[in-house]
Amino acid sequence: MNGGERLAAVLAVHGVRSLFTLCGGHISPLLVAAKARGMRVVDVRDEATAVFAADATARLTGVPGVAAVTAGPGVANAITALKNAQLAQSPLVLIGGAAPTALQGRGALQDIDQQALVAPHVKFLRRVRRVADLGPALSDAFAAARDGVPGPAFVECPVDLLYDEATIRQWYAEASGRGKALSDRLLRWVLERHVSKLFAGAGQPFVARAGETSPPRAPGRAVARAAKALGRAERPLLVVGSQALAQAANAARLAEALDRLGVPVYLSGMARGLLGRAHPLQMRHARREALRQSDCVLLAGVPCDFRLDYGRHVRRAATLIAANRSAQEARLNRVPSIAAIGDAGEFIERLAEALGERARRPEWIAELRARDEAREADIDARAAREGEYVNPVALFRALDGMAADDALFVADGGDFVATASYILRPRSPLSWLDPGVFGTLGVGAGFALGAALARPSAELWLVWGDGASGFGLAELDSFVRHGIPVIAVVGNDASWGQIARDQERLLGDGVGTVLARTAYHEVARGFGAEGFEVKHLRELEWTLRRAREAAAGGRPALVNVWLDKTDFREGSISM
Repeated sequence: MNGGERLAAVLAVHGVRSLFTLCGGHISPLLVAAKARGMRVVDVRDEATAVFAADATARLTGVPGVAAVTAGPGVANAITALKNAQLAQSPLVLIGGAAPTALQGRGALQDIDQQALVAPHVKFLRRVRRVADLGPALSDAFAAARDGVPGPAFVECPVDLLYDEATIRQWYAEASGRGKALSDRLLRWVLERHVSKLFAGAGQPFVARAGETSPPRAPGRAVARAAKALGRAERPLLVVGSQALAQAANAARLAEALDRLGVPVYLSGMARGLLGRAHPLQMRHARREALRQSDCVLLAGVPCDFRLDYGRHVRRAATLIAANRSAQEARLNRVPSIAAIGDAGEFIERLAEALGERARRPEWIAELRARDEAREADIDARAAREGEYVNPVALFRALDGMAADDALFVADGGDFVATASYILRPRSPLSWLDPGVFGTLGVGAGFALGAALARPSAELWLVWGDGASGFGLAELDSFVRHGIPVIAVVGNDASWGQIARDQERLLGDGVGTVLARTAYHEVARGFGAEGFEVKHLRELEWTLRRAREAAAGGRPALVNVWLDKTDFREGSISM
């Protein structure tokens, strides 16, 4: 087995079905070997897209997604996506090519110090220096990515470890030349000795093995204290975040536990959709007011960061329970009354078992429900406003009513996506993907690729701000080539709207925030996808149906919707 085949064997035993990449000579043996083992090799137009796709696969399946990129600029282009995965606590594995071991630091093609570049953005890094160590290093990366607080892992594989020994010996022999001078003979001896070290132990039988990891478990004492606190609370409240879905396969069990607890709940991030579209315990609006009224708040996989106003949304007199895999995040900005350090999803299951059947506090739930209904009525009133083009609130009302029961929404953008989060209702667990806490634009194309392969039967919608779409428009080529039937809806307000609104209000100038009413649908057609344009609300439903029909037939489609300006989220800038 050459080095690429060893790596592919490890991917296979870990259940990897798709390998995302942008090709490069440094990693070619891995791509060929992965295909030979039945994996789908999905090549894209930007390395960040490959890593975003691996990230989405990991979030939806719980199995670390895998991307492979070439050395130097290939690894450098992946950094933003790596950091996004790190902050979103997504378990992925990045395999990076590297210059030949004997030429590193000597001006070789695409040779940079990748360790210094990557180390701050991953939880595991291994630079491999022997062929025999490739398999164990990759297995360790898989285990590290899932262990404790999930996150990305990086394995650097120099090109001279991936090809077969005969080829590498020939390359080094040609590099050393045939001179007879003492220096030439010494160089040949040094390089032959170097190659022997690279392949030392490679002749031994190699069997790929998958490492086992267990989710961290909160102490029983924390479960008992939390059960007691929730049991006596009059206005309890749960906020469930992405980390509670770290064990993606247990999503249905988590949803059932939340139902048994009988406590009103707000869902955020990957937890959106966990209780379906209209569960009586799920609240969608006025979370800040609810937190300030609650006498017992359980944050499950959610830190007190800017999204909760650094903990100030929870009143000081309330009992604060923090269930989190990370002790640091559990105590971020607020010291909880009860810290349950372990898997948040499993903690909720144990908590529901400990509490048993409890009264559902109908008056408290009714109060929260009344606020939700008032906000929904306000949204309906805003959706009814007419303008020159399409009201974005009306757009999302229409999309929410049309999307299938198995719809999976990928969200990439600023103001357009934030508006969508108020209106679109994910249908089921693991049916919503957004960047996460980093707020990274450009995730859309990669997330859509990963989601399509992880959930091939789902109706896939990509909600794309016109600014954010610019990061991934070239990936329409990837959608077409790989048969990814995504329905992309571009909200075209010719602006970086979230920034423009407050910048113009506070500073009196929209410089740098103005875009054009670009014909994104024509770009889609140029790449071989279906492209549609909508300028008026009366055209919207018919056009969305045509886009759905195209996707149902296996063709990606893009709908370019001209939007009116909106004040729906005025004053929403975050610090």
